[in-house]
Amino acid sequence: MYIPKHNLETRVPVMHELMRAEPFGSLITMTPLGLFATHLPLVLEEDGSELGVIKAHVARGNTQWRDFDPNVEALAIFSGHHHYISASWYPAVSGIGAEKTKAEVPTWNYIVVHAYGSLKAVEDPNWLLAHLTRLTDIHEAASDNPWRVSDAPERYIEQQMRAIVGLELPVRRLEGKWKTSQNRNERDREAVIRGLADLNTPNSLAMKSLVERKD
Repeated sequence: MYIPKHNLETRVPVMHELMRAEPFGSLITMTPLGLFATHLPLVLEEDGSELGVIKAHVARGNTQWRDFDPNVEALAIFSGHHHYISASWYPAVSGIGAEKTKAEVPTWNYIVVHAYGSLKAVEDPNWLLAHLTRLTDIHEAASDNPWRVSDAPERYIEQQMRAIVGLELPVRRLEGKWKTSQNRNERDREAVIRGLADLNTPNSLAMKSLVERKD
C-alpha cells in the first residue's frame, strides 16, 4: 500500500483498535486463477505475539479455503471511517481571493489497516466452536438479550459447522494509513473541521474527530 510519510501509522495498539472497531473486512489471497477476495467478519485475538492472530470462517462451498497459495502471504483489509473533503472548504489566501479555492482540488480522507500473514484452513470442530462462540459473544454484547451459541441445540450447531471451514491468519506484518488532512496547514485543517461539522452526519462527525486528533 502506498503510504506517504505523514499518513503512516505504526502504533500497533492504534491499528488493533481499528481492527476491532471495524471487524467486517476483506480477505485476499492468491489462487491458481489469480487474486480472490472474500468479505467477511474477522476476529483479532491475542496469541502471545506482538501483532496477534486473525480468525474467520467461510462457507465450505467457498473455494478460497482450499485454493489459496500457501507460499504467498494473504492480506486482510480493515477499513475505518472515510469521508469526501470538498475543495470549497479551504479558505482563500489574502490578496488572491477566489483563485485560491479554484486552485484546490477535492480529496477523500480515510483510515485503513492491512494485515499480512500465512493463511491456514482449520476444520477442527473444537476450533470452530470456540471461534463461533467468540464471534457471537463479541457482536451480541450490546444486545439487551444476547443470543449465545449454546442457545441452539447442540446437534444443530454441529450440523451447521460441517458447512463451514475456519481460517487462521497469524499476523506477521501490519500497515496503517491514516489520511486525515495531516498534509494541510492549521488554517486548512480548521476549515476541514468546520466543513465536516456543518454537514453534521455520523460519518462527517467521525472524520471530524480524526482530523482534530494531533497524535
